[in-house]
Amino acid sequence: MKQIPFYNTRLEGSFWGEKQRVSREVTVNSVYDRFKETKRFDALKCDLEQQKREGWQAHVFWDSDVAKWIEGVAYTLEYEKNKRFEEKVDELIDDMCASQLENGYYNAHFNIYNTDKRLTIRDKHELYSLGHLTEAAIAYYHATGKDKLLNLVKKYIDLVIKCFVEEKTAGFITPGHEEIELALVRLYRMTGEQKYLDLSKFFVDNRGNNDVDLIAYLDWANAEYAQDHLPVREQTTAEGHSVRAMYLYIAMADLALECGDEALFNACNTILHNIAEKRMYITGGIGSSCIGEAFTVDYDLKNEPAYTETCATLALSLFCRRMTAIKPFGLYGDIAEQAMYNVSISGVSIKGDEFFYENHLTIDLADHNKNPATKKKERYPITQRVKVFGCSCCPPNILRYINSVADFLYTEDDNTLYVHHYMNGVTEFDGKKIRQNTLYPSCGKVKLTVNGDYKKIAVRVPAWCEKFDASAAYSMKDGYAYFDAAEVLEFDFNISPRFVVSAPGVHDNAGRTALMYGPVVYCVEGVDNEDDIFGLSVNTSSAFEIIPDNYFSLPTIVADGYAKVDNGSLYSNINSVKYEAKKIKFIPYYGMENRGETD
Repeated sequence: MKQIPFYNTRLEGSFWGEKQRVSREVTVNSVYDRFKETKRFDALKCDLEQQKREGWQAHVFWDSDVAKWIEGVAYTLEYEKNKRFEEKVDELIDDMCASQLENGYYNAHFNIYNTDKRLTIRDKHELYSLGHLTEAAIAYYHATGKDKLLNLVKKYIDLVIKCFVEEKTAGFITPGHEEIELALVRLYRMTGEQKYLDLSKFFVDNRGNNDVDLIAYLDWANAEYAQDHLPVREQTTAEGHSVRAMYLYIAMADLALECGDEALFNACNTILHNIAEKRMYITGGIGSSCIGEAFTVDYDLKNEPAYTETCATLALSLFCRRMTAIKPFGLYGDIAEQAMYNVSISGVSIKGDEFFYENHLTIDLADHNKNPATKKKERYPITQRVKVFGCSCCPPNILRYINSVADFLYTEDDNTLYVHHYMNGVTEFDGKKIRQNTLYPSCGKVKLTVNGDYKKIAVRVPAWCEKFDASAAYSMKDGYAYFDAAEVLEFDFNISPRFVVSAPGVHDNAGRTALMYGPVVYCVEGVDNEDDIFGLSVNTSSAFEIIPDNYFSLPTIVADGYAKVDNGSLYSNINSVKYEAKKIKFIPYYGMENRGETD
């Protein structure tokens, strides 16, 4: 199966085209400005005297923040040249290359601090940062043909091979925070050099398969935290730090494809089913606990507080995309889509310049002021997006994600084009041309025009779709409708609002329902509804009013409901409670908290 890379596609207007416009005009500049202000760029110079003079210190993973910004810039350069940012990236690369040690080592922190501790402390993110630098180098080389950063990471990786595989002088066996594993597969695919694939496989095969690595966390965490509890092929549930876990699973899926490793694929499939069926929020959010930013146990999906880090959901969708490249199976695309249209974009403001690290499902402003008697307050997530974080991994991650989102669209084999997602735009590669005309997800209609030598065209029919109409006969298999190849196919998923309920094991959702429109989760905000929104009930048999809305890029929805009348009593007999009929306005979840602080 061959993936059709995003740079062959031009998204035009509509939902994702508009997201990319905002990202290229606003987000890339916003992240740049914040990283400049917080000295992340200066840190790459490894100038100890400057840092002492100005009173700051490079963090161990600032390299990775900058690397993701560079990668995001590279993706924007695939669409349109930007001399200013290309020159800035070149300057940053020059700073890194000037500071790279003779043996190949480079880290903005360890180059000048704790120099005797290089590659000895498992949880200091050195290999994580190298992984992101590698992804940035690959992207920047493809966009510009410039190989200076690529040569830097190759030299550094040679040192890693020497220290971890050949001489075994490193202080640990596998990285504390996974990332380099998937980056190495990308580098192998680009260069064809076997040593990169072998190193990725070395790290994956040894995780959970040695006693040395556990020492890093024994004082405060269990083996599950960094997915060390079992050899990877024996793992069956999503465990530990959610971003680390996803990056591991992505690498496992990549290796399963490259090596034909059925055991790795089966482990990935089992873990993904565990996530989808027992450990994922309806928004595609994962990692319910702030303690360890981690998965907990099945059905522990409380709405407040819900941690659900943006980076974790971005990575979940990327894991699903990797699985789709191995086998076209409806669940993989369904979960990717659920993540793409909810938490993946709730992490950035509609204007494109502010961000959420955590993506909560409930905000009750009263909770944030309920400890007047004590200085210590209960922990709740922030209620408004901010421009930068101390740990600012999410903003550049969103930048690179949105500008490469067309990666999700297509794969092909010798006979069949697989259409996994729906975005308005045109794709051209290898003398073939594919065009989608669609307003998805505002509307479920898609016109697909294909010029290419395929015998079959397979389109994913989302699990939420209750009525699928098509212009030609088809057969269903594993969530895909298979058509005989035709130049034009038209189909309609007939998107309409629907109410969704949780499994009984999700105790926090007993008596609750969620409104969805296609793959998009909707929410209620106090700014739109005059009553206390936590006292509202919805009529699930209600007719819906669907109202076009340019601000959210999707319609708002109004449904019939009820508000409980306050009779002045703290407790009342149930037969004395009265309700008033109300209209309840819903907005797309990803648009929450964009219009000021509100419940």
